Amino acid sequence: MRKIAFLRSVGIRRADPYVQRAVRALAAEGIEAGLFHTSGAAGDEDFPGHRRRLDRGVTPRELADAVAAWGADAAVSISLPCENALRDAAAKAFLDAEGIPTVMTPLAATMLLVDKWETKQLCERAGLPVPEGFRVDSDPLSGRGLPVPGYRDALRLRAGRIGYPLMAKPLWDSTSTGIRTVRGPADLDAYLDTYLDTSLDTSLTPGPQAVSAVVEQVVEGDLCSVDIVGRPGSYRVLPLCWTGRAGAEPVFTFADLRWCGPREEADAAFGEVAGTLVDLCGSLGVYGSVNVDMVYTGGRFVVLEVNPRIGGATTLSCAASGTNTFTSLARMARGLPVPGGTARRTGWAIEFLATDGIPAAVVAELRRNVRVVTAHELVIDGASHGDIVVITLAEGEEERTVKTLTELHGATGFPAAEVLVKISTLLNR
Repeated sequence: MRKIAFLRSVGIRRADPYVQRAVRALAAEGIEAGLFHTSGAAGDEDFPGHRRRLDRGVTPRELADAVAAWGADAAVSISLPCENALRDAAAKAFLDAEGIPTVMTPLAATMLLVDKWETKQLCERAGLPVPEGFRVDSDPLSGRGLPVPGYRDALRLRAGRIGYPLMAKPLWDSTSTGIRTVRGPADLDAYLDTYLDTSLDTSLTPGPQAVSAVVEQVVEGDLCSVDIVGRPGSYRVLPLCWTGRAGAEPVFTFADLRWCGPREEADAAFGEVAGTLVDLCGSLGVYGSVNVDMVYTGGRFVVLEVNPRIGGATTLSCAASGTNTFTSLARMARGLPVPGGTARRTGWAIEFLATDGIPAAVVAELRRNVRVVTAHELVIDGASHGDIVVITLAEGEEERTVKTLTELHGATGFPAAEVLVKISTLLNR
């Protein structure tokens, strides 16, 4: 094997430093890596290999043709969020047909997992707890197709039987985009009224809110996610990552402290859930990586989504376990085995956002005193959200780390006071 293509839809820096390590390891074995990306800039320090920026609207056929023209022997999808995973799954169908095996879950399974309602049905059938809910179809609400005069009343009845508050989530969106809280019957009516703004002329594009959705009960608890990597018969479950609080109000994905570390009761409770998720992956033919979002509440895990792609907390899970998801995916592209089972957590990994950015001198000082995995600007859909930082520490280093960060804050104002309080509270539990 001479060339492996990596398909990417967001800035490659969110994969620091693990994708660079994987690419350099391939180069050491005489294999060239190529990055085919549709967002962000990438230099040698970001991806030390061939790089080609494609238009964000590239079709799966065009993406596959670009990879084939480069002469790839295999390809790996590392795209997110889910709409781009679907693009890569379609590109995989073209690439596989041309003899370029692609590490990505097959298209049929990907189409199920990017649809929140289909995913809910899959999880229920597998015996996984999910929030009770119902599907809202935009066609009968907007007056398109067959008239269904009882549809709106049916939705009101379903909502009343589940109980408020509820949360409405677009069927085909991700990263918390488009979520709306429904606090009572009046809110539900106002939400359903948004579908009436759409013209009955089906040649016109519906308004932005006139989309099919899942409306489900609000589950309050601790948000968490887990990555599962591999192929049928051999899946590796990475450590749980904790990403904030779930409640009635949607929050920005990176608004809270995100971390991976010891939590004995939850870790023990997750064992059975992990086994069920692995079985589900096997039945779907998952090939590559999936990311599962859950809420931990009352001693159990409630599954929110199963995303057919790497996750937003992949760097955390890699840092806390000493593993490299991108290396595992590259091994799969080469036809090499990937270890199964549960990846052992080796310490703490903590991720936080510095919304005002971090001066280079402060980053240098941080690196001198704390093990920094990555520190870079967080750009989402072209908008900067400040700098994202991931640090690691071994168990037993909690007190020293808090002291170091407290001193750094006193000298530089970084990390921000509210972030420092959260880190101190977490490590002093």
